[in-house]
Amino acid sequence: MRPSSTLSLLALGSVAQAAVSLEDSSLSPREIENIERAIEARSLADDIWNDIKNAATCTACQGILVLLKGIAVFGDGAFVSVATELCKLAKVEDDDVCEGTVGLEGPIIADAIRNMDLGSDTSKLFCGSFLGLCPEPSVPQWKIPFPSPKPQTGRPAPSGKTPLKVVQYSDIHIDPLYVSGSSSNCTKPICCRPYTAADEPGKSTSPAGPNGDHKCDTPVGLEISMYQAIKNIVPDAALTLFTGDIVDHAIWNTSQPYNQKQISDAYTYMSQYLGIVYGTAGNHESNPTNAFPPRSISNSSQWVYDALSDQWTRWVGASAESEIESIGAYSTKYPNGNLRVISLNTNFYYRMNFWLYQEDIEQDPDGQIQWLVNELDAAEKAGERVYIIGHMPLGEGDAFHAGSNYLDQVVNRYSSTIAAMFFGHTHVDHFEVSYSDYNSRDASHAVMASYICPSLTPTSGMPSFRVYDVDPETFAVLDTTTYIADMTNADFQTTGPVWTKLYSAKETYGSKLNPPVTDASVELTPAFWHNVTALFESNSDVFNEYISLKSRGWNVASCTGDCKTQELCQLRAGRSENNCVVPSIGLHLNKRSDELHGHSHHRSHDHQECGMSAGMKTLGSLAVRKDLLDELESRANELKAKA
Repeated sequence: MRPSSTLSLLALGSVAQAAVSLEDSSLSPREIENIERAIEARSLADDIWNDIKNAATCTACQGILVLLKGIAVFGDGAFVSVATELCKLAKVEDDDVCEGTVGLEGPIIADAIRNMDLGSDTSKLFCGSFLGLCPEPSVPQWKIPFPSPKPQTGRPAPSGKTPLKVVQYSDIHIDPLYVSGSSSNCTKPICCRPYTAADEPGKSTSPAGPNGDHKCDTPVGLEISMYQAIKNIVPDAALTLFTGDIVDHAIWNTSQPYNQKQISDAYTYMSQYLGIVYGTAGNHESNPTNAFPPRSISNSSQWVYDALSDQWTRWVGASAESEIESIGAYSTKYPNGNLRVISLNTNFYYRMNFWLYQEDIEQDPDGQIQWLVNELDAAEKAGERVYIIGHMPLGEGDAFHAGSNYLDQVVNRYSSTIAAMFFGHTHVDHFEVSYSDYNSRDASHAVMASYICPSLTPTSGMPSFRVYDVDPETFAVLDTTTYIADMTNADFQTTGPVWTKLYSAKETYGSKLNPPVTDASVELTPAFWHNVTALFESNSDVFNEYISLKSRGWNVASCTGDCKTQELCQLRAGRSENNCVVPSIGLHLNKRSDELHGHSHHRSHDHQECGMSAGMKTLGSLAVRKDLLDELESRANELKAKA
């Protein structure tokens, strides 16, 4: 591709013309000259802005991509430089955060944009994910091939024997640089670090306590307190599920050695306090954050898989090592019962994984779905029950519709074998129901429950973990209980966190169903959880209690009308295409403000704090700031003039 012809296309007078593929290098010199003259006649930025105002948003995004491609064609350095300047101009983060984050992730975004055909499904996915300007394209049809037909038998009945205890915790986000007494009120994505002299202990007017703050990630002391609480409250736990995210939210300042040490330290503490721990790969474990490329694109994630393999094999055995080191996933047999645990690398379906925006998006990155089918089919033939664990829930707005759809087909096929699914990532306490027919979302079509664990990090509520009562033979979930460290407790910052029971599902929800579901030996079936959503729909008091429990009672905001409708839809969405999420222009760039003021329960298209970065915010700002579009076009023209 010739830089001159590429940048000439930046000057097209209408966004419709701008949608011509920049991969076309067959332009004649006269055509190039005519297009160049258009620079003097009209501004592409003006046309884009008019299209945004006139609601031709997807067309407008293609025009923005024309400008971005014109920068990216000059190399990663040019793209990072311009994107960093735009980030600072937009004031989406402090200057050092812009420099660090864009410097890390900018080359991946530039590579995706350079290889992206305008008007393609990939470009529309990009426009929806980064700017909120396009709806997600329809899911490419792929009927998953299964090696055997689904048996007629359903979920096995619980045995009635004394339950086992299974623990889950998630999103620990440990900050080893947390400093007690430093400022808890800062302009960075996380606080409680002495970024400036005024933030230092003894000088700050809002000093952080030693055990954590809602504007900060987890100090090591709070992490160890949770492990100790699990050991004390559940000394007989059969196994523990950790659903990912170890590294803190200072994503502008991570590095491979830093993340490796974080991973090693966290799992070392787990091994000291807990028994068997089954982990999964969170999006924050990589550097840059979210960056998990399929092997067909790059092997830059190999160090992450190697680091996780070094820790996990103590619990899953050397036989799973090759899968971990290949795709960051594994399948292992629980040694004390008829249970198989399958850990998925959900980063392959995460829309904030910038590596995925290739010209041809992979249908099954690294063959993980086919591998999962083979593992589940073998488990079914062996009569095993299965727990599937992963980081990102498959029904969330953060999940690509295609990958979620394909995995949902697998879940439906093996719904009698899979006892339950467990996820984290959202930082709040909730669940999702999968259905055999999403046009008939009722109890009779409910086939699977996904348990989504609240976080240890206090940024979205009180520090938490969960304990499940589980049938010892079928491994069906019989009840779930959430424990918290109440940060309003006077002892929290002095004698230390006090971990207490917040609620159990059967006591809080099961007792209010008609008929009630309170028998300790009865499974919390997918139908049970659908009936709970119906209870929320009909009983505002119970729904309001649920909303309060999501953040564990911290900064609870009202959720009525559209908020309630959206929340119920999300709970009934085991696959992301059914969660009622509609892209919002600019991607709700005030997300962090919403988090800090207790509005985190309402998830439209405002991506979770675990995924939003300065690079994303900068691109999102292009959809709401005319001055940024003008600056982008100006920089593109400057580069063209120098070429």
